[in-house]
Amino acid sequence: MHKSWWKRTDYFLIFLVLILTAFGVVLIYSATRDDTTGEAGRTGKQMIYFGAGLFCMLVIMRINYEFLSRMEWYLYFANIIMLMVVLFAGHEALGAQRWIALGSFTIQPSEFAKVLMIICLATRLSREDALEKDKLLGTFFYLAVPMLLIMKQPDLGTALVLMAILFVMLFVRGINPWFLIFLIIMGLSVSPFVLKEYQKERLLVFLNPQKDPTGSGWNIIQSTVGIGSGQLMGKGLFSGTQTQLQFIPEHSTDFIFAVLGEELGFLGSVSLIVLYFFLVWRIVRIALESKDNLGTLIAVGIGAMFFFHIFVNIGMTMGVMPVTGIPLPFFSYGGSALITNMTCIGLLINIAGKQESIFKETLIRKSKI
Repeated sequence: MHKSWWKRTDYFLIFLVLILTAFGVVLIYSATRDDTTGEAGRTGKQMIYFGAGLFCMLVIMRINYEFLSRMEWYLYFANIIMLMVVLFAGHEALGAQRWIALGSFTIQPSEFAKVLMIICLATRLSREDALEKDKLLGTFFYLAVPMLLIMKQPDLGTALVLMAILFVMLFVRGINPWFLIFLIIMGLSVSPFVLKEYQKERLLVFLNPQKDPTGSGWNIIQSTVGIGSGQLMGKGLFSGTQTQLQFIPEHSTDFIFAVLGEELGFLGSVSLIVLYFFLVWRIVRIALESKDNLGTLIAVGIGAMFFFHIFVNIGMTMGVMPVTGIPLPFFSYGGSALITNMTCIGLLINIAGKQESIFKETLIRKSKI
């Protein structure tokens, strides 16, 4: 007889998520409490988003991920429809059209696209013939459709996340690593012809922020100044000058790590990185212990998504990665991102719970022999 679902829940994973989210809410409050640029009130909204995300996590925990896999094409086309709605009726902000306005709230379908495509790609790649040439080519076209719609918004960061998810899944599935390296080189070689002018400018500013210190280079310069000024212990919570005087742009979203570095210093920054290390470590363990390819690939896809976000966002705020607008998981302000991340945690708990169930069934069968 199976254990109750609540007894098979990965409480360590939930603990990490709660700590990360609570930590993030405190920093969001610090960054926006005296804000005059329209970000005030984001703390309360983030808590509402967390409640919605918690509900989604609890629901997805109870739905067998194999059932979700059988819904592949429904999920895929629902994703395409959402992304197309954004192009024709989306809300524009910061020079991009990525959101759908719902009263005082907005949703970002490209965030939901990540978890939907993780399930869809894992379903395709879990099949025995997934690495045959025609099937593999089909998988690339399969991903290209939502990627092109996302890039049209434009949202290069999310498009790169989807590509990273596919590449890591393919690597785990057993494809030749040199093939992936070849694709990366090809992608880099054609990027000058497909990137928009402002995206090329971001790359040039990344190499030399002083090229445009009051324009494109402002974000990186102010972020690195804030992190560096925090030194070992930081200036104290709610006491960061770069943050409180609003020199750091997007300080509750893309550049929230700079707020952390300035106010809580090196020790606070390392504490967050350690929490993320345990999060990724736990996801890797779930992937390794999964008893089927589908569960492994879903867990790997989620792990790749989180790692890419963490690595790129922290690197961006420190000036060692280009600015891409990728948020920190569970930490940056953003309803769609938080709900998506919580849904992914529900999937991971679902996979981990099935592992234990299968393991127990095996023991029972062996004991009867």
